[in-house]
Amino acid sequence: MDAANTAAINCLLTKSTNLTTLTPIWPQTIPQIFNLNFSTNPSNKNISLLLTNCSTKPNVNRENAIDENLTVEPSSNSRTQKQAKPTSIQSLSSSHSLFSRGLVFDLGTRNSWDSLEIGSPVVKRYLSDDEERWYMWYHGRSGENPGFESIGLAVSSNGIHWERGGGAVKSGADVGLVMNCSKDWWAFDTQSIRPGEIVIMSSTKVRSNNAVYWLYYTGFSSENVEFSDKSLEISLKNPERAHIVGDNSNEIEGKSMILKSLPGLAMSQDGRHWARIEGEHHSGALFDVGSDGEWDSLFIASPQVVYHGSGDLRMYYHSFDAENGHFAVGIARSRDGMRWVKLGKILGGGANGAFDECGIVNPKVTRNKKNGTYLMVYECVASDGERSIGFAVSSDGLKQWKRVQDFPALKKSEENGWDCEGVGSPCLVQMDGELDEWRLYYRGIGQGGRTGIGLAISQGNELNNFQRWTGFHF
Repeated sequence: MDAANTAAINCLLTKSTNLTTLTPIWPQTIPQIFNLNFSTNPSNKNISLLLTNCSTKPNVNRENAIDENLTVEPSSNSRTQKQAKPTSIQSLSSSHSLFSRGLVFDLGTRNSWDSLEIGSPVVKRYLSDDEERWYMWYHGRSGENPGFESIGLAVSSNGIHWERGGGAVKSGADVGLVMNCSKDWWAFDTQSIRPGEIVIMSSTKVRSNNAVYWLYYTGFSSENVEFSDKSLEISLKNPERAHIVGDNSNEIEGKSMILKSLPGLAMSQDGRHWARIEGEHHSGALFDVGSDGEWDSLFIASPQVVYHGSGDLRMYYHSFDAENGHFAVGIARSRDGMRWVKLGKILGGGANGAFDECGIVNPKVTRNKKNGTYLMVYECVASDGERSIGFAVSSDGLKQWKRVQDFPALKKSEENGWDCEGVGSPCLVQMDGELDEWRLYYRGIGQGGRTGIGLAISQGNELNNFQRWTGFHF
């Protein structure tokens, strides 16, 4: 990319640890942001952190320290609009057939980068007095390159009808493919990448008025993890992909493929052009799997970061607990968003015969803006492999998690529905207004392994009653 299209942010950071929250502002090319003060590397040297739009390789000088006064501010759903907007509820719209009920984002067109499979929606909503904008980052892969996954961006004015692109973005206004796998042989993300969370940061020392997006993502390498447990009733795969007829990209010599995956970080000024930031692991990842015998020794997947308070960021992720034979969610904490300390497993498999007996994956945690409690929505794995969506709550977001109910909040649709084979990869958005409405975006799988992204709406403030979206009610 030429110099005219290259933008740089020079960040001077130091050993400060104050974090404050700011409200995202719209309209702008990018909303405004979170405050996080970075903790430093052992070295006390100064650093100038340079982000270029077209960079896809690590560009942080790891010998240098982080300078002070960088503020990382967790973004939220923003302010309540003054302008009246339609409220999405379950309606009697006849335009939606039983097959497509809830489907808001389908596969890309033939020969597009996301024509074979899509998933992992990370949805963000930004409001101003006169405009509403939605961003959705998601992963996709094509029939031309089925073994590799990339990250793309779609935008919307209402979270229902989305604008997308079939190829790579070229400008700050484009939508489409925004990030590919690394081409560095030593990197942890050479095979596939999937978005986990987007956090928006700013700093008083950034020589730009623009916000900085932080993308936490899962990177998959070509390293195959050796694991064998004949007593395991479910098929263990990493990454987990829909079973599409004729697609053997998730198998090695007829056996399920378990690739090593680790959490990564990238930054961007516009949410479209990303620069990878090297973590402490030699592969560039933020941290490694656990040691032999630890619950997360196979892989780390679906990192999702939540801001709790000053100097306190929490990362939720899943792995497979081989000793107990189920998927589970763990937590790590950080002062600066870059260096992380694991705290252990916080939620595992349910009771025998439960809809989540074999564990939970793809957790997404959000803090209820009205009462301060933490909500975790996750993909449940039953003993027969069926996937559904469940919830847990916690007062502190740490280890005091309690399941909301003993049945799924959302399960697969009836026969012949677009998501009749399973639902998962949930993303929860709390809507503003007097009504306690929640939007639940999720990945659905239908016949033949066809995937799409769907939407369900809560009925009131209870999280045990979600209905698939069928239309707007004015």
